[in-house]
Amino acid sequence: MSREKLRRAALPPVQENIDKLEKAINEGNFYGAQQMYKSISARYVSAERYSEALDLLESGACLQLKHGQVTCGAELAFLFVDTLVKGKIPYNEDILDRVRKIYEVFPKVPLPSNMSDDEDVREFTEALGAAKTRLEGCSSFIRAAIKWSAEFGASRNGDPQLHAMLAEYIYSESTELVGFENMAKVSYHFVRGNNPKKFASTLVNFMSKCYPDEDDIAIARAVLMYLSMGNLRDANCLMNELKRQVESQELDFPESDLVQFITFLLLTLERDALPLFNMLRVNYKSSIDREPAFNELLDEIAEKFYGVQRRNPLQGMFGDLFKMM
Repeated sequence: MSREKLRRAALPPVQENIDKLEKAINEGNFYGAQQMYKSISARYVSAERYSEALDLLESGACLQLKHGQVTCGAELAFLFVDTLVKGKIPYNEDILDRVRKIYEVFPKVPLPSNMSDDEDVREFTEALGAAKTRLEGCSSFIRAAIKWSAEFGASRNGDPQLHAMLAEYIYSESTELVGFENMAKVSYHFVRGNNPKKFASTLVNFMSKCYPDEDDIAIARAVLMYLSMGNLRDANCLMNELKRQVESQELDFPESDLVQFITFLLLTLERDALPLFNMLRVNYKSSIDREPAFNELLDEIAEKFYGVQRRNPLQGMFGDLFKMM
């Protein structure tokens, strides 16, 4: 018998290890169990018994997360995806369900909002650190899963459901403190997802917490991100759903020049109207310039909808130099 066959035969059925390590977890031996999960799963991977390695890592990730061991659980979740890559496991709904199962066990803990004394501030600081740990762990796991799905059979951007999961988790773990930076990350993944209605709900929630001059920028960014990917359908769906939810909650929808620009832009992109598109950019330049990224997004939209080639900044610079010479 070859050495490879002997190595495969030496490993027991995976359920024996799952049961043994579950017992260790339930007894509170989190660190010891973690080392065993990593070493035993590595042996299964080395023997090319990828299915059993995945079973062990999925069980370990879920158990550690259920017991509040976020760092350990996130590490095993990441190793689960790493094993998918090593085993060249093709993207399919069954694996996606297993990724979702692990994702759903990641804790979602709201930050304390009322701070009246030093003790409350200390508690808030600790909660903020814990939220950062959860977010980093879950983000690393889901980003790896997105990369795997793109490489092994999903769309070029990765599975839309995974993007939606990551967007929701980023927002849920920073709801009280979410600002432009985090909201941009949330938007980035939602527009690559498949749930504009959920995106609208998140935006409405953000609008209730942000500064007065941030709500229209968040809306504009979301719509322009959809459009820069050529997705006019979901851009319209988002705007319609935003208006519906704002009205149903008896809130005020932003009425700024920037929102007016977005409304006119959506109508313009329904037809072949490049001159009107350019005119809108000129007329609403001061509103567009409120957010530096908007002009770049609009250049991408012009390319997607009207075939306008984007100007390379270096080409323009050298062209101007040659003219001067």
